[in-house]
Order: sequence, then structure tokens, then C-alpha cells
Amino acid sequence: MIKGILNGLKTYGNSFGLVTKLGLWKYFAIPMVISLLTATIIIVSAYGLSDNIGHWIAGIWPWEWGASVFEGVASFIGGAIIIVVGFILYKHIVMALSAPFMSPVSEKIEAHILGSNHAHTNTSFSAQLWRGIRINVRNLGMELLLTIPILLVGLIPIIGLVSTVLLFLMQAYYAGFGNMDYTLERHYDYDKSIQFVRKNKGQAIGNGIVFMLFLLIPIVGVILVLPLSVTAATVQTVDLLDPEMKQQLPTSQENKKLS
Repeated sequence: MIKGILNGLKTYGNSFGLVTKLGLWKYFAIPMVISLLTATIIIVSAYGLSDNIGHWIAGIWPWEWGASVFEGVASFIGGAIIIVVGFILYKHIVMALSAPFMSPVSEKIEAHILGSNHAHTNTSFSAQLWRGIRINVRNLGMELLLTIPILLVGLIPIIGLVSTVLLFLMQAYYAGFGNMDYTLERHYDYDKSIQFVRKNKGQAIGNGIVFMLFLLIPIVGVILVLPLSVTAATVQTVDLLDPEMKQQLPTSQENKKLS
């Protein structure tokens, strides 16, 4: 899996140049707006709700002694919960709503790699949107389900430090999952796509790590995260697809390299 993670990270190297070379920036205009609006709404909501959640958690402390200390800890926990849930919601909302715009980008990149006659999307705008919503709602549910026990482990001294790493890697996995599915929707149905990503979880995590790190960069990160992560995910997903698909290509196309 470590090798897969490293491969997922490495594919970002040529992403910016590839987007520019193929003239794909125009396709990212609406997804960039969706990304900025979603991030703004989540940040404003987090700022307003963190104190309320902290106060609510502090209410379970029945004694007067240590109440102020516990409330301080509760406020910190409340803020942490908001940040974690905010990250989770952001990426799934943006990925789901951007699916109809990212699928054509993925298709053009795949055609560039394998040949213009190979990549072809048979689904409509609404079908792509529904696929994106379905995948991301499923991933959101799984991520929230796994987040709860990881956060509880985080309350254990010393051992809790591991939970931060686990939480980050889990979020990275589902971010990479969403990015890879823009390519997979042309080749696999819903169930087979899930199996494919599970089989290649290292690559998904590698792609998602950079995705998550981009979100830590104010404004610029939110704008560039989709163009670069989707491009990188498409390149690595095409490379991972069944050898049978590549065997159907003419030799000249099969040996075509990214320049």
C-alpha cells in the first residue's frame, strides 16, 4: 500500500502542466465557484456553532469544581468536531455537485493518454450528477461512521495521538475515492467501482493526501484543489484500469506517453 500512496503523490507532478496543455481550465470555472461557496458556508457555520457545541458538552459536567477547566476542554472538542465534520462535508458536497463538470475533464485526459477514439462518455449530465451524489453520500456515511470511534480513541492519552493520523488518512482515502470515480464511471458500475478503489486504496490515499493538504492553504487551495487532484487521479486511474481494456487499443496508442 505504501508504494500505491507514493504513486498517488507522484502523479501530481505534471497535473498543472497537463491541465494547461489540454486547455481544461475553463471546465473548472463552475466547480471553483461551488468549492468557494461551500467552503465559505462551512467556515461561517463552524464559527457560529463551535461555542454552542462546546457549551452543550460542558453541560454534562455535574459538579462546580473543575467546571471551567472542563468547559475549556469541551470548547476545544467542539471546535475539533466542527473542523472534522466540516472537512468531511466540504469534500463530498463539492465532489458530488462537480461530477457533471469533472467527468468531461477526466474523459479528455484519458483520451489524451490512450487515444482520442478510446475514451467516451455515454451518460448524461443528470446521470453523472446522480452518480456523483450516490457515491459521495455512500462515502459520507462510511466516513462519519468511522470518524466516531476514531475521535473516541483520540480521548485516550498517548494512544490518542494515533487517531489524528488515522483520521487524516481516512479522509484522504475518501477524497481520492471521489476523484478516481470521475474516470471509473465510464468503465465500471457502482459496485465494481467500489471494489476497484478498495483494491487500489494506496493510490486513493496518495491522491487524497495532497487534496487534504491543499485545503489548508487559504483561498488558493480551495480554488486549485479540484483541477490538480482530478487530473492526477485520472492519470493514475487510467494506468490502473484492467489490462484487458488497454489490450483493445492499437499498439501506437497503447504506447503513447504523457509529454
